[in-house]
Amino acid sequence: MEGTSTGGIPAAVHPTPPRFPPFLLKTLFTAVVGGVTYALTNIANQPEVWKLTASIFLGGAALIVQYMVDFEGRLGSVEDTLAEHNAEMKELVARGFARINEVTELFGLVDRSTLQTEKVTKLLLSATEAGSGAPPIMQSFISKQITGLTDLMEALTRKLVDYEGEDHDWIVALTQCANNTIDATSTPVDRGFWTSELGQRYLRAQRDAIKERQVRIRRLFIVRTPEDNGPELGQLCDDQQSLGIEVRVLVLSELSPIVRMDETLDFIVFDDSMSYEIAADLRDVNTRTVMDWRPDRVARRAQRFAALWEAGE
Repeated sequence: MEGTSTGGIPAAVHPTPPRFPPFLLKTLFTAVVGGVTYALTNIANQPEVWKLTASIFLGGAALIVQYMVDFEGRLGSVEDTLAEHNAEMKELVARGFARINEVTELFGLVDRSTLQTEKVTKLLLSATEAGSGAPPIMQSFISKQITGLTDLMEALTRKLVDYEGEDHDWIVALTQCANNTIDATSTPVDRGFWTSELGQRYLRAQRDAIKERQVRIRRLFIVRTPEDNGPELGQLCDDQQSLGIEVRVLVLSELSPIVRMDETLDFIVFDDSMSYEIAADLRDVNTRTVMDWRPDRVARRAQRFAALWEAGE
């Protein structure tokens, strides 16, 4: 505990020296100067009136000098404080104008872009309102979603988006955005896909694209051997043809050497301008999804699909 030393012996307490008020010190110093002046004039055998006059004058002068010294010190402190305050205000105003410029430039870019300005503005407002007063887990979730969306937008500016695993949203959204054509391959990895919830949503989106926007959809089912082209695949082809999808089947073992030279993988070309690709590992598990709209890459995918489509039945 405070005030005690080891063994319970009270520790020595050093008293704080008394602090005299500044006014008392100034008065004391003035009195000393006046007293010394009176003593010196008394030694010089000056008249009493001169003794008092000199003592009062020098004492008053000493008092005035002390207040002038204090005033100068306080004035210097005020100047330093004002200078620091001015510097802080300048920095604050500069940061404020910089933020205003950033916001103005941001909304200027939004206005000049082909995106819907109202949607982008609503996104920003919704993000701030959702995070206001939300519990920590909700704030973390919102930040994670914003980070993911930001990363996606940055990747879109590079015309290449790479996603680990199988995507469950892009394929349906791209189908809903297609206006002309959808050319797709389907490998044996996709056989269980068509009966899944995502597969059903994907087919509904394709049906709507055909009916509402007259989008031409071609699907090429790829199998390894003729034995793989059985009744189950035939029923799948019939089901999709009933939706208005053009369907063909390609047997890899029957391809000509020239057509077999290029790679054959699972991909979709939307409107001849976007390539959606899915990569699978040795376990036939989809491990990677890529959206690519670099013109040369999309052109190669479109040419490859045309060659495979001609070779299909």
